[in-house]
Amino acid sequence: MMLPIWLFMLILAPIAGSFLGVIVRRLGTGRSPVRGRSACEACGVTIASYDLVPLISFAVLGGACRHCRKPIALFHPAVEAAAILLALWAMTVAGGVWLALSCGLGWMLLGLALCDAAQYRLPDALTLTLLIMGLAMTVAFLPAATADHALAAALGYGLFRLMGWIYMQLRGVAGLGQGDAKLLAASGAWLGLAALPNLILIAAASALVFALFMKARGKAIDAQTKLAFGPFIALATWLIWLYGQDDVFKFSPYLLTVLK
Repeated sequence: MMLPIWLFMLILAPIAGSFLGVIVRRLGTGRSPVRGRSACEACGVTIASYDLVPLISFAVLGGACRHCRKPIALFHPAVEAAAILLALWAMTVAGGVWLALSCGLGWMLLGLALCDAAQYRLPDALTLTLLIMGLAMTVAFLPAATADHALAAALGYGLFRLMGWIYMQLRGVAGLGQGDAKLLAASGAWLGLAALPNLILIAAASALVFALFMKARGKAIDAQTKLAFGPFIALATWLIWLYGQDDVFKFSPYLLTVLK
């Protein structure tokens, strides 16, 4: 008997979160996120497979390494729990194949947001994979909108590269990185041309709110303050994908029926 998609996504969620956590923690270290056994960050002992069960192993071990008893970073169970919450969030909107697509998108966006927040980097391996996934989704479910979504990807990338170049000429420092442009391109591939204005508006507004919040908490905010923009692009993409589907799928009215 096949598992229902919603249950399969819930089982898959902490596994996806665990993998994303490894990618983020190894980013910038030179270690491959897919090769090499996981090891304790304190003592370096290789972690046995039975101690790598998402969330459960952390609870059984009491949040500490089995060998050195040093605390395991809360980052790992937090990312696994966040992946589950994203799946549950998506379930409040839709089910079926649409749910599977939403979870895949949400987990990729989560990984990218964490990478940018932690290291101010958006790895090509994630942004370009998300771009390809978006175009593949469009070809499979929105064939009539393929040109539109491809144009949205190209325009999103070109627009942010142009804005970054203008900012560099005016201020002499980088304002938007290539990673942001690639992430916007990937978002365009998923959402289509009509979604780009709202996507940029929501991302910019949420970044501004965050900056004002940090300033209210006493953090010095000025023109030289470095702020990761990727998390806000990711948030805007997620919200529009979930709640702006009337615009996103307007090119294919039958899609909502097919996916739900």
